[in-house]
Amino acid sequence: MDFKHVPVLYEECLRNLAIDPDGIYVDGTLGGGGHALGIGRGLSPSGLLIGIDRDKDAIEAASARLKNLKCRTLFIQDRYSNIKDILSSENIKGINGALLDIGVSSFQLDNSERGFSYMNDAPLDMRMNREDSFSAFHVINKYSRQQLTDVIRKYGEEKWASRISDFIIKEREKGEIKTTGELVEIIKAAIPASARRNGPHPAKRTFQAIRIEVNGELEELKKAVDDFCDVLLPGGRLCIITFHSLEDRIVKEAFSRRLNPCTCPKEFPVCVCGKTADVKKVTGKPITPGKKELEENPRARSAKLRIIEKKREKEVEK
Repeated sequence: MDFKHVPVLYEECLRNLAIDPDGIYVDGTLGGGGHALGIGRGLSPSGLLIGIDRDKDAIEAASARLKNLKCRTLFIQDRYSNIKDILSSENIKGINGALLDIGVSSFQLDNSERGFSYMNDAPLDMRMNREDSFSAFHVINKYSRQQLTDVIRKYGEEKWASRISDFIIKEREKGEIKTTGELVEIIKAAIPASARRNGPHPAKRTFQAIRIEVNGELEELKKAVDDFCDVLLPGGRLCIITFHSLEDRIVKEAFSRRLNPCTCPKEFPVCVCGKTADVKKVTGKPITPGKKELEENPRARSAKLRIIEKKREKEVEK
């Protein structure tokens, strides 16, 4: 299957990365290579594009798509949260910019056999890296009622989490739940008809929650934000696209801590800890898709882009 990836906030990302043609740039969520293609086109033969993805299929497809770029390229199958180890193994001291497009890729959603979509019947999988042993099947069939409720409520922000868990437990007593189609029907049965008439697909929040749990997505993001900020060279920028409130909150709070690192108690009249920000804001509010993009790509509707820049030496407070 080919990648049919429509990069979200494409122009906004390229513009805000402020690409140095001779620089080193990382696309930590390579996916179909849409953003990476734009970054690579902005680089000279001496520039370097590093593409990271935990999905082997993504690495293979994107490397083929980007093979004609003039810049140097390096494709690595790994988690983007391992950025420090990745750069160290390549003897790279720092980078000029990075992009993280958080969540499931269009390819993974559209590839029905991967089990990410509630619109197609497929095995309960949802692994971003198919070499991992832990899958959605394990979560649905092995987690306790309380574990299921906690995951669905926390990661899906689903108010019917407890009822959905009850229905899953009851159904699996008859036998293993093996497909996404089965799970969708269970969720539909659990949510009252009146609550299903309006809003998104009734399975959307639960599928999101299970996917996040299977792939440890929020823990990875929490670790990655500071690590990417650490490896930015002076003037380098980090662009992060999120798609729901849990992700956006992590990025917003991590950026805020980085912008305001002082650990002194609030009642102190002046700072005595001596910690000063090594980054600065590029934009105040997050950048969101315009009307034209939303018409062309409905999946972009909840996207938010936040950007932070590593201060240059003269900007860092002494």
